[in-house]
Amino acid sequence: MRGSAAAKISPKIAAQIAAREARLADMAGKIRFPEDLPVSGRKEEIAAAISANPVVIVCGETGSGKTTQLPKICLELGRGVPGLIGHTQPRRLAARSVARRIAEELDTRIGEGVGVKIRFQDRTAPDSLIKLMTDGILLAESQHDPLLKAYDTIIIDEAHERSLNIDFLLGYLKRVLGKRPDLKVIITSATIDAERFSKHFSMNGKPAPVIEVSGRLYPVEVRWRPIEDPRDTVANGEALAKPGVRAERSERSAREEREADEDRLYEAISDAVDELSRSGSGDVLVFLPGEREIRDAAEVLRKRHPPHTEILPLYSRLSAEEQDRVFRGHSGRRVVLATNVAETSLTVPGIRYVVDAGLARVKRYSYRSKVEQLQIEKISRAAARQRAGRCGRVADGICIRLYDELDFESRSEFTDPEILRSSLASVILRMLDLKLGDVTQFPFIEPPPDKAIRDGLLLLEELGAVGVSTQGHQQLTPIGRDLARLPLDPRLGRMVLAARDNHCLTELMIIASALGAQDPRLRPPEQQQAADEAHRRIMFGPEEQSEFMAWLKLWAWYDEAMKHNSSRKLTQFCQKHFLSILRLREWRDIHGQLHTLAGELGWKFNATPATYEQIHRALLTGLLGNIGCKSEEKGDYLGARGIRFVVHPGSYLQKKAGKWLVAAELAETSRLFARCVARVNPEWIEQIGEHLIRRSYSEPHWEKKAMQVVAFERTTLHGLTLQAKRRVHYGALDVAASREIFIREGLVAGEIDQSWVNRWPFYKHNQKLIEDIEELEHKQRRQDVLVDDALIEAFYDARIPADVVNGAGFDAWRRDAEKANPKLLYLNRDDLMRHEAGGVTTDNFPPEILMNGVRYDLSYHFAPGASDDGVTLTLPLAHLNRIPPEACEWLVPGLLRDKVLQLLKNLPQRYRSKLVPLPTFADEFIAAQQLVRDRAGDQSPSGLMAALIQHILFERGLNARGWTLTPDAFAPESLPAHLQMNFRLVDGQGRQHDQSRSLSDLRARWAQEARDAFSQSAQAAVKAVAHKAEVATSDAPIDAEVPAQTSGITSWSFGQLPELMELTVDGQTLYGYPALHDDGDAVSIRLFDAQDAAAQVHRQGLLRLFAIALQEPFKGFEKQLRKDSELGMRYMPLGDAADLAQQMLWCALEQACLPEQEKNWPRSAEDFAEAARRGRERLGLLIQELSRLVRGILDEWSAVRKKLLTAKAWPTAVSDIEAHLARLMTPTFVRDIARDQLQHVPRYLKAHTVRLDRLKSGGAPALARDQSALAEWTALWQSYERRARDLARAGVQDERLNQFRWQLEELRVSLFAQELKTPLPVSVKRLEKAWQQLGHAS
Repeated sequence: MRGSAAAKISPKIAAQIAAREARLADMAGKIRFPEDLPVSGRKEEIAAAISANPVVIVCGETGSGKTTQLPKICLELGRGVPGLIGHTQPRRLAARSVARRIAEELDTRIGEGVGVKIRFQDRTAPDSLIKLMTDGILLAESQHDPLLKAYDTIIIDEAHERSLNIDFLLGYLKRVLGKRPDLKVIITSATIDAERFSKHFSMNGKPAPVIEVSGRLYPVEVRWRPIEDPRDTVANGEALAKPGVRAERSERSAREEREADEDRLYEAISDAVDELSRSGSGDVLVFLPGEREIRDAAEVLRKRHPPHTEILPLYSRLSAEEQDRVFRGHSGRRVVLATNVAETSLTVPGIRYVVDAGLARVKRYSYRSKVEQLQIEKISRAAARQRAGRCGRVADGICIRLYDELDFESRSEFTDPEILRSSLASVILRMLDLKLGDVTQFPFIEPPPDKAIRDGLLLLEELGAVGVSTQGHQQLTPIGRDLARLPLDPRLGRMVLAARDNHCLTELMIIASALGAQDPRLRPPEQQQAADEAHRRIMFGPEEQSEFMAWLKLWAWYDEAMKHNSSRKLTQFCQKHFLSILRLREWRDIHGQLHTLAGELGWKFNATPATYEQIHRALLTGLLGNIGCKSEEKGDYLGARGIRFVVHPGSYLQKKAGKWLVAAELAETSRLFARCVARVNPEWIEQIGEHLIRRSYSEPHWEKKAMQVVAFERTTLHGLTLQAKRRVHYGALDVAASREIFIREGLVAGEIDQSWVNRWPFYKHNQKLIEDIEELEHKQRRQDVLVDDALIEAFYDARIPADVVNGAGFDAWRRDAEKANPKLLYLNRDDLMRHEAGGVTTDNFPPEILMNGVRYDLSYHFAPGASDDGVTLTLPLAHLNRIPPEACEWLVPGLLRDKVLQLLKNLPQRYRSKLVPLPTFADEFIAAQQLVRDRAGDQSPSGLMAALIQHILFERGLNARGWTLTPDAFAPESLPAHLQMNFRLVDGQGRQHDQSRSLSDLRARWAQEARDAFSQSAQAAVKAVAHKAEVATSDAPIDAEVPAQTSGITSWSFGQLPELMELTVDGQTLYGYPALHDDGDAVSIRLFDAQDAAAQVHRQGLLRLFAIALQEPFKGFEKQLRKDSELGMRYMPLGDAADLAQQMLWCALEQACLPEQEKNWPRSAEDFAEAARRGRERLGLLIQELSRLVRGILDEWSAVRKKLLTAKAWPTAVSDIEAHLARLMTPTFVRDIARDQLQHVPRYLKAHTVRLDRLKSGGAPALARDQSALAEWTALWQSYERRARDLARAGVQDERLNQFRWQLEELRVSLFAQELKTPLPVSVKRLEKAWQQLGHAS
């Protein structure tokens, strides 16, 4: 710099320029250009182009030397003094290796003439002339040096890679060149679309010059070795590139085929290396898509090649030490397995051969799902040439391509630029911060699609970084401006900003810097399990819920390790725990820069540890697109925008990530994986993503308890449901609709909470009016009396203000409004009725009905088809067996005429013709029955059907003609449901148990429960009356019918026991049948709802009382019976002799003390004493007679059993006899069989002996007769058995059926042993007729 220009430069810069001039002078003699490099031969042409043009494009093939020689050409031109010669590389590894190579050629050291800056490692001195760096570093420097004044020359190397940073830099440099005519820009690449770049940097219509430099010094032979796929015709490598392309394959088969494809790839690589080994000495460079493929291929090669072959991996995640191994000298053959990091700039020494799989793992950003996909794809032709260019630098080279030439020609010429497959959020953020104007107008080499720009802006809006100005332009918000200051991805930066405001900055600085650096954890292929265990011990506890928190533990662990170890020991300590010391330092460097920046900005770090919630709420601000909810069906996670993903298998939380999680990264390889995950609360997501939440409301409805309109809110974030159905108050959301619902469903429909009803007299009045009119409708069976709800709604709508939407608001308004007009909200009867309901009177439709002195509630409902259509009688369970079915046939007066008419219409024409006109006859019948009821003082003593038959036959004189009429003729089963009484069975608390129009069906199902309920109610009433008697005074009368003592009775000390007792139960007068109940050592008085049930219990109770009264002789007889060992032995197959003795004693006691007729049983103390006296005299004799009878029965039983042992030839007969014996000879046969029947049991048993003898002597004819007789008897027995079983379930006793049962026993004697005779004539026909008369025909 000379003259006036120098005068404007600050002393500091002037000192730097002087230092550089001195450095350049010192290097003057050291700048040499190797003649073996093609670029050296074009040095003069290139220098002239640089001097004459602001932009020069050097299109040099691999091996041309452009990367190392262009900086030296610039030095020779005097560049690098006013400003540095900036030299960018796409990768840090390449930047380091190029810097080292240039420094060697200039005979200087890195950090002196040649500097290098990689992330936080800046080894640039004031006198440095050349500065190697990544393109990201240069981009970051543009933020504080917008015109890049620190440089006078900028070389963008490997521009063909078209990374996002490169494309943005090229566009940015075009803008800068307009303001800095002194700046020189050189674009270089081995393969480049020269015309596109030339046009992009045209000045004044003149394209930038392009200089093409040849590359290889030695020829390279390309050999095509496509991988054969025996299964399908997919092009080489496509199965790897797109695993699962066949939609019809299952996931398992797709995985198996992918593994098979990989196996073939590794076999092909091994074969190619073998082939190259035979071609001569030299190292082999194998290009593979990713780290996993490198590890697997290395394993295959180590198994197949001799030990002296060195196999080394090379990829970006390796430590610098491991990467440097490929540059060290060696003996023997070396095989380097590399990703595409070895395609450009980086020159691996000694490479003579290349094996190109034709694949690369390419990162693509999905604008739809917002996730990055790391898919294996085919490389472009340009990339393939780059790979081939890595050999032939030291000798003739060979490149084996594992695909065919046709496949090569079908590939795209260039790799898709990253700007077309990446999120542009960080670029847009930087552009807005630099005020570069509209993104769509920025001079990109290849403008990104509109959807990419929209996507980037949406992400920034999600982060709260971008807003819209008053002029409608996109601009940074305060959050956005703060984000632009941070050297972090926008998402990570947003977390840090949230941490600043959420008092967890200390922790988030550590986590964010960890996420922004390379993972320091190492997993050597041969020690993966040990590495995982070491990392788990350091970073994860047993109850770990977050992998983000694990970074804090690792940070603390490393911090502690630094305090107690020297540098060398610290390195060894980290290696022992499988941690990269360089990456840990890089992590700390990033953290240090962030920490310094935060201090400069005045941010405060929290002194106390932050909570789990604070940390993860801050994380969520930057990761709202990476949340997920676990799917119960598939076990994977449903994420934002409809994506599905799984937690990465290497995650510590893979099996316990919880219902909701957030992930630091979602990346798609073989499937979409979430990495670095943590459990989160969905409420945090909803609060943090408030500005992105979409809310929808459904099912607005009135809630009686809340007294407000409530709807269900559904909240979604990026299509992911956070709350599916949350109750919210709808009044504030839609006032008009809420008011309408409040009126319609609350006030009109009657859904008002009782606590509010008590405050609103108008509402009670209006509801009472409506209920009365609805009751009229049900009784009249028409629904046109009450006005429509719409008219009632209109009444309230005209009076209630527009802003009243709930009970509280309405009540506040009502109190004020009713002060001026107390009747403002009162409806009147005329307004509610369309017309008068004539004939609907209390007499015709009474609210209750009186039967047997008890009043039963009646209700009316007009709902054809409904179970309660018509009139319903509420029947307490305790009254089920007491209500007379005949009285219920009459329904109520208001429905009686309709029922009678319907019954008359159902009559056959022969009868109906005698009764016309039917309505007149029906009226006559009803009038006549009214006279009968008036005379009887109650309802008609007979049922409706019986009364109607009587009236038809006698009033029309049909009986005189010999006509008869049965109830079946009326077809009562075809009556409409509302013309039959409906019974609603309820318990004491009013809870419904059952409902039916058939009283007999209810009794069949609930008879026993009804008896129990009646007994409990009656017993409670009896005890209450008895207690009243105990405390009665002279002026407190008691019910004389109720015994003074009701339990613990051991003698007849309770006075007269009435046959019927009147009690008051629940305010109703009931009649019960008292009985003595056997309580074991005493008796008690209980009431029953049926006389037969009472008699059955009373029999046992009387016997117990007789046994107590006669206990002295009773015990003597019991002792005597127990001593009868012979009798006991015969009974032994059935039970214990003591049980038999008890049965015989009770049987004799019943015969001695109880008369056969129930009416003659004792009801007073005197009668009981007399019966006991007579029983004492007869008991001994009766026991003797019974002993002889029982002995005879057991003898016959024993004889039959012996006969059966020799009768196996007749299995049907034997089976029948055994079944009969099992029914007859039970362990309690003496107690169960009545005394009159017990005396016939020996004959019944003898009949079996006769039957077996007849079968034995009669041969086939006898067997045929036996089987025929058995069939006839079985048919009758089965009919009896079904009916007996049904009655037993219903708890009903039928004496006629019991008599029929013993007639069946006599029939057995008649059929199988006729010579034994029967007391009365009996036959099959006689019993069939008897069964028909019983009405039990099956």
